[in-house]
Amino acid sequence: MTVTIALAGKGGTGKTTIAAMFVKYLLANGRGRVLAIDADPSANLNLALGLALEQTIGDIREEMLAQVNPMNGSINGSPGMNKYDYLDYQIEYALVEGERVDLLAMGRPEGPGCYCAVNHILRDIIDRLGRSYDYVVIDNEAGMEHLSRRTTRDVDALYVVTDPTVRGVVAANRIAGLRDELDVNIKQAFLIVNRAQGELTPALQAAVQQVGIPLAGVIASDPQVTRADADGQALVTLPENATIYAAVSAIAQATLQPTANQ
Repeated sequence: MTVTIALAGKGGTGKTTIAAMFVKYLLANGRGRVLAIDADPSANLNLALGLALEQTIGDIREEMLAQVNPMNGSINGSPGMNKYDYLDYQIEYALVEGERVDLLAMGRPEGPGCYCAVNHILRDIIDRLGRSYDYVVIDNEAGMEHLSRRTTRDVDALYVVTDPTVRGVVAANRIAGLRDELDVNIKQAFLIVNRAQGELTPALQAAVQQVGIPLAGVIASDPQVTRADADGQALVTLPENATIYAAVSAIAQATLQPTANQ
């Protein structure tokens, strides 16, 4: 059985870094094969994982729509191939294969027009692809639109990431509230306060207590992350004694269930 982990949060909270640390933790602890999905249009999870990205699902979607024959719905240049088969083939081609972790990037947002049918096909294909992995780790944009419309139907653990400010926690609470509006079965949801500078202030602690999901952990600001980003170093190569990796490992141990294969 595949365990799906999703991360969400407004820009600048460090959720992509935390997603990379979850991947590092799963690989380091022999949790099996991992599929990482970058569902943030900025598409930089590949850099955190040290993987080269050439094509996104958004690119594939737009290319296919540009080739659809309006008269009969066939794909120009691909005779005998329907939309499902075309997208299935192209997604397999776009999959970036690493050492025990593979990557898909959702890429750019949709242009004008109706994407409902295409999104339905994409979610079916990505759901099926995900079932061949032990874990799927999804790095979402704040609104989590990719999660509900194109990525998956089931999430075992959602982590909403915030910076250590009252305003950030209020925003995280709004994001957490979106889970009830999504066409996704989210089994558990947690809050992570990232980049903390010492103890949380009383005002910040009070704001955290008002959030409708439990606090999974507080992660201290880690200068090793800053240095790695400045040097273009893949974050998964951070040492195991890195502050952020130790904190995410503790969160994973406390909140993640092992798959049936472990």
